[in-house]
Amino acid sequence: MPTLATEWNLEVDRGPDGLWVRIVGPVRPSPACPQLADALWSLLERHFVYRLVLDVEELDLCDDCTVNQLVDLSGRINQHDGMLRLCGLSPRTRKAFEKRQLKGYIPCYQDREEAVMGGCPLKPR
Repeated sequence: MPTLATEWNLEVDRGPDGLWVRIVGPVRPSPACPQLADALWSLLERHFVYRLVLDVEELDLCDDCTVNQLVDLSGRINQHDGMLRLCGLSPRTRKAFEKRQLKGYIPCYQDREEAVMGGCPLKPR
């Protein structure tokens, strides 16, 4: 998988109609709050897609700065009729995310497969 060199360590995988991005490694955002939304938006624009599944398993979404970055990104994506889905939230992060009442605004899923399918399992023929 190609990796994007930014202040964020990102693994990028291109699908038929969107991107799957996983934040990897110990991410320690600087106090200036690196622009996660800008880095991800740049990726989407380079690939000419506005559908993103973001795996945040290794990211702590309990700080306001990072959550605000995701809200900003979601707004940009929605303006282009795209979608942002999160997966891999830890129980602690999921609670913090729900506490901010963002669960309905940015859909959260257990894993990549569930996020790609939008939570709808395949039905047998």
